[in-house]
Amino acid sequence: MADTGLPAGWEVRHSNSKNLPYYFNPSTKESRWEPPAETDTDKLKVYMAQNHTPAARPDPSGEGEGKIRCSHLLVKHRDSRRPSSWREADITRTKEEAIEILKGHEQRIQSGETTLGDLAVAESDCSSARKKGDLGFFGRGEMQKEFEDAAFGLQPGQVSSVIETASGVHLIERVQ
Repeated sequence: MADTGLPAGWEVRHSNSKNLPYYFNPSTKESRWEPPAETDTDKLKVYMAQNHTPAARPDPSGEGEGKIRCSHLLVKHRDSRRPSSWREADITRTKEEAIEILKGHEQRIQSGETTLGDLAVAESDCSSARKKGDLGFFGRGEMQKEFEDAAFGLQPGQVSSVIETASGVHLIERVQ
């Protein structure tokens, strides 16, 4: 079996509803989007890149009535709903520091130096980072209100300014 870098008893599974990998411990029945503590994140990144890339698992959902498709880059902070991610087990930065980080990313995207998707792979605190921040298609009432309002206010190809939600701070790109 490939070395996932996860602690003993944990495995990577795939959510069919969200089309994303998640972490599961069969003995405790615990499941989570973020890797458990004591994960070797370097090994996990290699394993995920080899086994859970978008090319390996195409998105089964098609565009539905009234749905849009967005990608995002999330930077969490210590006051986020869950201040941990696949990148950091314990996020201690302040909201102000998270906003400053995101503003730096926003400038790089606006200047044409990079794309939101390319930045999301390495910098996003969301598990969607593995899919260049792609959240797939969603409709009204499926996302946090602040996120939804911003996303539906964008035209395809547009990137938002900094958006604050209970999850952290985001840049959102409307794809379709």
